[in-house]
Formats: sequence, structure tokens, C-alpha cells
Amino acid sequence: MKIENTQECFVRLWLRLEPTRQLLEERHKRFCVNNILKEWFGVRANELFIWDVCSKSGLGGWQTLPSPADFPKQHREMLKALMTVRTGISITKVDVRALDAAYSLAFPNSVPLNTNRKRGLS
Repeated sequence: MKIENTQECFVRLWLRLEPTRQLLEERHKRFCVNNILKEWFGVRANELFIWDVCSKSGLGGWQTLPSPADFPKQHREMLKALMTVRTGISITKVDVRALDAAYSLAFPNSVPLNTNRKRGLS
């Protein structure tokens, strides 16, 4: 899987989350960062890789994640961290506007992510 800091890549990643959740559920496995990364990257998802993503996202490796369509903020942090680990860019260089727009494309009937919107003073 090629990881790039683009909206197209983010759409692909968002779209992979729900089928991965369903697959792990069928296998009676926890939907967590550890299992998601192992499913997506196979043997390349070693302990150091998983630890790196977890530490940058602020999520525990075995922490059960909710459905991405209903509660996307934890997944957003995981995808940002994944981008930094796979591309070597800093967390501040991740295109969060593209990440959030990709979420809206992948889950069109969900509430849009507006976590990066700056609010002006009224």
C-alpha cells in the first residue's frame, strides 16, 4: 500500500477502515490500531512500527476503536500518525484539510470533521 499525503490516499484509507472492522469482527478480533496495521501491512507492521503509530496518535495499540462512520476522531489521529510514520514527514505537515475532506467523501452521510477549523472572534 502506497501512502501519500494526498486526498486520494486519505479517501482510500478511510474507505479501508470499515471493511477492516467487519473483517476483524468476523474473525472475532478486536478493532484496534494493532490489528488494523497488521491487517493492512502484514509482517511490515512490526512492534516498532505499531508503537510509533500509537505514540504519535495518542491511542493504545489494543484500545478498541468505534465505528469510523460514527466516531471518526480517533481514526483521524491514527491516519495522521500513520502518514508521519510511513512518509517521514512531521505531524504538522500532514494535510489535515485533505484528510477531513476525504472523510466527507468516504462517509458522505456522516457529520463532517471540523476539528481543524479556526473560529474567529465575534
